[in-house]
Amino acid sequence: MTTRFLPTAIAIALVAFAGSAQAQAAAAGNAPGKPAMAKPARPPASPRDSASATISGATVSVNYGRPSKRGRVLFNGLNDMKWGMVWRTGANEATHLTTTKPLMFGSAMVPAGTYTLFTHIVEDGKWELVINKQTKQWGTAYDAKQDLVRVPLTVTSNNPLQEQMLITVAPSGTNGVLTISWDNYKASTTFMVH
Repeated sequence: MTTRFLPTAIAIALVAFAGSAQAQAAAAGNAPGKPAMAKPARPPASPRDSASATISGATVSVNYGRPSKRGRVLFNGLNDMKWGMVWRTGANEATHLTTTKPLMFGSAMVPAGTYTLFTHIVEDGKWELVINKQTKQWGTAYDAKQDLVRVPLTVTSNNPLQEQMLITVAPSGTNGVLTISWDNYKASTTFMVH
């Protein structure tokens, strides 16, 4: 090929290349000259959520992962929810309780601060809310030596189905109520601001 035809050959090759790139973009569902579109992200299976209430001047909040039942047998069915075990009370990162003032759960004092919540689940319904001093850990990283207090829970198991786990914090007169609901189970405890 002589050098006088070289610029024409390069121009033809560039036009062919550009046309091929546009065809590939169109085949991928993108208009020519527009950036490739990312696939929409799937929502997390256990999204983070929080519950908060102001009770007698204290802000009490819980941050937790919300797993769903998805047709599974949960209590005494899942490997980390067998009777007698300490359950993470949520999903993924540990569930955190934060209070701006000291709380009294019965005779048990919980100073102002941030803690993690676990639940000791027992077949006979004598469950305990475990308030633990370790924070910022994964939910399965439970260390019993870090327990601050264990609080008895009132448990019922004949409630309407709660598909996605729910924790609520609500005032009840001058006191507060913390409730954990999932599947047909509901476990709650009252507390007062000290």
